[in-house]
Amino acid sequence: MKLSKITFDLDMEVVNGHTDVDITGVAYDSRKVEKGNAFIAIKGFKFDGHDFINEAIKKGAGVIIVQRDVALNSEITLIRVKDSRQALAKISSEFYNNPSNKFNLIGVTGTNGKTSTTYIIDSIFRVSGKKTGIIGTMGSKVNGRNIETKNTTPESLELQQLFDEMLKYNVENCIMEVSSHSLELNRVAYSNFDVGIFTNITVDHLDYHKTFENYYNAKKKLFYMTSKYNIINIDDEYGRRLIDELSKVNTPLLTYGIESKGDIYATDLQLKATGVSFKLHTPKGSADINMNIPGVFTVYNSLAAASCAFAYGISIEHIKEGLEQVKGVKGRFEVIPTNKDFTVIVDFAHTADALDKVLSVIEEFAEGRKIIVFGAGGDRDKSKRAPMGEVAGKHCDLCIVTSDNPRTEEPKKIIDDIIEGIKNVKGNYIAIVDRKEAIEYAIKNSRPKDIILLAGKGHETYTIIGEEVLTFDESKIVKEALKSI
Repeated sequence: MKLSKITFDLDMEVVNGHTDVDITGVAYDSRKVEKGNAFIAIKGFKFDGHDFINEAIKKGAGVIIVQRDVALNSEITLIRVKDSRQALAKISSEFYNNPSNKFNLIGVTGTNGKTSTTYIIDSIFRVSGKKTGIIGTMGSKVNGRNIETKNTTPESLELQQLFDEMLKYNVENCIMEVSSHSLELNRVAYSNFDVGIFTNITVDHLDYHKTFENYYNAKKKLFYMTSKYNIINIDDEYGRRLIDELSKVNTPLLTYGIESKGDIYATDLQLKATGVSFKLHTPKGSADINMNIPGVFTVYNSLAAASCAFAYGISIEHIKEGLEQVKGVKGRFEVIPTNKDFTVIVDFAHTADALDKVLSVIEEFAEGRKIIVFGAGGDRDKSKRAPMGEVAGKHCDLCIVTSDNPRTEEPKKIIDDIIEGIKNVKGNYIAIVDRKEAIEYAIKNSRPKDIILLAGKGHETYTIIGEEVLTFDESKIVKEALKSI
């Protein structure tokens, strides 16, 4: 493909060579460069692609695109742009012939509920006969085939490659989680979103965004990129703010809620240990819904999904069937079979708000002690650690504070930060640095009717210690611990 075709309206300066050259592909990782590729140097969290330009040239790059001044001892085409991440997004989309223009692209953003909402939407769409693809925290699914991805929202090149792959399988609807990082770093630029969904927003990722306002503004960007509908949780404080700020945007708006009557809303909630039931109301009819996933957050995620289905004209009958067919999402309030007189639940909750929601659900049916095993990620937002401790200390009879992807931080320091919050509410706690030992302790010291929550890792089957990624599957650890009882 001609370079001139995929850079036709890019704000750029040709420093050397010309754009009338053929490129064989696009790369931003010098290790993945192939002969004739255009190498785009972007600055990452740990490395800067500008430092690897010579390696890219040695591997056969035919074009180099940079954001800062560089000197090359080469005759190959060199282009300078204002923002190389944005250039990567545009060039990647153009190279794959703008695949997101050829199907419905649905983006889900918010602090909590993104993954579950995408899977519930997927269930409704499949029940109605639509072909779907999913991109998110748990990887990607194309035509039922799992594809592992590194980030909640992949880098723009991988994202456009996934879109292109979906078209090969005749996917009609792509449902994807859209992280605040991806919006701020232009990973989803030049993606044609039809629908944007806002679940909620609470404190998270302040290590990157610095302030909550920056975090909110990053999320907000999605809703200026949509064309069919913006779907907003009207019960969320920042959802209401977003509704006001989008009043001058031409994209139609749908709201959903429980406390407030949105366009789509729920009444007659019945919350049980085994699931939830409620009456779903839409402008085109109502239905009684029974789901086997507990918690009021399940109702909110279902309302978001039902709103999306309504936006696409899916019948209330198919919405009901799709909701009731959902069996749960791995690592999201997942009950691990124990065949014992206590319960073990695994959940991805890794913020104070998410812990509060999960523990509030557990309180609705708990008969024995509430025990939590949890930690906080290293090299990440430190401000959320004490609040997580406070929430756990308020709700639980015993907090077992341990590691959760400590990365390059000292695990004990992270644990101490969390314990400060538990002490604030005079909670009961012990600290066990090794997470495997912490889980084994909880299992071996359980009593009849106890509820043990393993929070923070959810679907993850690894732990990050230092620079190493090590296998760590909580389900398997629980099963092994059970054998020793």
